[in-house]
Amino acid sequence: MHVPDGFFNAATSVSAGVVAAAGIGVCLSKARRELDDRTAPMAGLVAAFIFAVQMLNFPVAAGTSGHLLGGALAAILVGPYTGVLCMAVVLLVQCVFFADGGLTALGINISIMGIVTVLVGYGVFRFVSRLAKGKGGITLAAFLGALVSVPAAALVFALLFAIGGTAPISPMAVAAAMGGVHVLIGIGEAIITALTVGAVLAVRPDLVYGARGLGQTLVLRGADGSTSEVGTAPAPAPAATRGPAKPFLLGGVGLTLVLAGAVSFFANSNPDGLEAVAEQKGFLGQAKGHLVNWALSDYGEVGGIPVGIAGIIGVGLVLLIAGAVAWAARGRRKVEV
Repeated sequence: MHVPDGFFNAATSVSAGVVAAAGIGVCLSKARRELDDRTAPMAGLVAAFIFAVQMLNFPVAAGTSGHLLGGALAAILVGPYTGVLCMAVVLLVQCVFFADGGLTALGINISIMGIVTVLVGYGVFRFVSRLAKGKGGITLAAFLGALVSVPAAALVFALLFAIGGTAPISPMAVAAAMGGVHVLIGIGEAIITALTVGAVLAVRPDLVYGARGLGQTLVLRGADGSTSEVGTAPAPAPAATRGPAKPFLLGGVGLTLVLAGAVSFFANSNPDGLEAVAEQKGFLGQAKGHLVNWALSDYGEVGGIPVGIAGIIGVGLVLLIAGAVAWAARGRRKVEV
């Protein structure tokens, strides 16, 4: 759903840029509640993983593909404030280095793909996780949060297009088309998010921010051997649960490099949901060429760089930038990494 230059007028692009900048500023100040010496590297890994998986377009309909947006996944794994920062770094690197999303549309992309997906996805996740208990409930909540976040972002795009789009297209037609195809993309997003969250929960539940409130059932055992549940106790502090995080983080980096460096060659080449809708509704021609055009543009296609090599470079850039941002924004609690 990366918006190119030309789809929106200057006023809408600037306004969205102000919203995105304000949101990032708030998240930078609030992220210290979610981050410490242990979890800051996790934020870098999550951002790099989202970058890599966004390269893996999957088919959703005849001639249309979709890819992970990742806002809900980031928020569940590292917290909503840190999740917005992760998404902002991913979108910035994609825009500046890979010509994926317009420079003038960067604020729109951060607002839609970063802030909206995090707010909606994490909001749904928190609501469902309070009703469905345990690790299974966390995974279900992750599925539903991700599922809802994608069409929500698509409808916000349609709303902004009705306000400041550069083509005289019926707002209802854009909303219907964007909502319809992104419901299908949302199913793929939900599956990827649930599988990822479930896998991390199985191996290192202490590194899942959304599971920090996961309680432990208190069981009262009687003299006759009978048992009864009497409530829940808070989960142990994440930092004290499973030991050093370095092995997990290194394994995650290895998996991310494999996805970007090898699996990306098999990504579906059909246009994504936004591009397909733009072509169908007649406003694809409003897109302008990217203002930056160099070797890594279009993930190496312009410079003749194999997509896997471009992906590995991108993973490295995102990992370094997101990790540095998270490290700078972290709280001062020192724990074993």
